[in-house]
Amino acid sequence: MEMNKNYLKSIKRQFHYYKKLGDDTFVQLTNQDIHWNFNEDSNSISIIVKHIVGNQLSRWTNFKIEDGEKEWRNRDTEFEGEYASKTAMITAWEKGWKCLFDAINSIKEDELLELAYIRNEGHTYIEAINRQLSHYAYHVGQLVYVAKMIKSNHWKTLSIAKNKSSSFNNQKFSEDKSTKHFTENS
Repeated sequence: MEMNKNYLKSIKRQFHYYKKLGDDTFVQLTNQDIHWNFNEDSNSISIIVKHIVGNQLSRWTNFKIEDGEKEWRNRDTEFEGEYASKTAMITAWEKGWKCLFDAINSIKEDELLELAYIRNEGHTYIEAINRQLSHYAYHVGQLVYVAKMIKSNHWKTLSIAKNKSSSFNNQKFSEDKSTKHFTENS
């Protein structure tokens, strides 16, 4: 059971980390920025967030008793019609993450091998969580990359700054060894 406890604690930190990457990205953007797209076949930040939120609400609402692909979800429309403003986008973003964290927080250590269904395919809770973590990491990476393109030289890095790896590593290796989650420093 200790492993299950550690897994749940770690996965919550990972989800919070990806949410924070999004939050820190949005701080750097204007209302106009969230609607920019590279070309007509690419998605704006607003559209990517709309898809993430649609997925979160579908996957995590009543996930223990209902399929994760809800009948009320229309995935295709997540890629149409953007949020009117950055404020509206962030409000939806918070709603999606709240749904996810409420669901994750409801999972008990001894339930991790129980099944949840996504499009009628059974996943242990661990598999469903890992599937969604990977999906959100993929899209949050897109958000960060698009924002970095928009802001260009005005982008404030969310990671180790370019050409600063050596100094970052020197700092890390000058500290005593410890056991902690890497997000505890961010």
